[in-house]
Amino acid sequence: METAIKGPCRILIISDSHGRLANLQQLMKKMKSPDLTIHCGDLEALPEDIERIVGSKLVYVRGNCDFSPSLPLERELMIDRYKVLVTHGNRYGVSGTPLILQEEAKGRGYDMAFFGHTHRPYLNIGSDITLANPGSISLPRQDNGRASYLIMEIDRAGEAHFHQNYL
Repeated sequence: METAIKGPCRILIISDSHGRLANLQQLMKKMKSPDLTIHCGDLEALPEDIERIVGSKLVYVRGNCDFSPSLPLERELMIDRYKVLVTHGNRYGVSGTPLILQEEAKGRGYDMAFFGHTHRPYLNIGSDITLANPGSISLPRQDNGRASYLIMEIDRAGEAHFHQNYL
């Protein structure tokens, strides 16, 4: 289990950039660098290029369109007091329903699971587990058609707060 960061902090969560980094560059012109960036897969770019754009440490996983075996399929992180699973989600059938991922993450003792793959934002803050999908920073599929991302903030009391955002 990797300790990613302690609070208070601000974490940028993105997914499905598919090698198209213009929206991410546009976003970073508007906001200051986060304390940590999490990419939920389908980078289709070098992680170093994304890390350079966001200006913070990057934690990433392999998506179904990433073919480098050096990219991990999943990551286990400690974000302050939260045990977090980061996955692309395709292996858990998230295009149909996030319930398989929810049950798997809960059964493995996670507090949160971050995923991508659907290109649609999703946030479910439950009493036992939080599921979060930032949508796609480059190729959105939701009704408003706007690129999306999540900001997770850990406050001074160690509580997590999520903010869904659109470009």
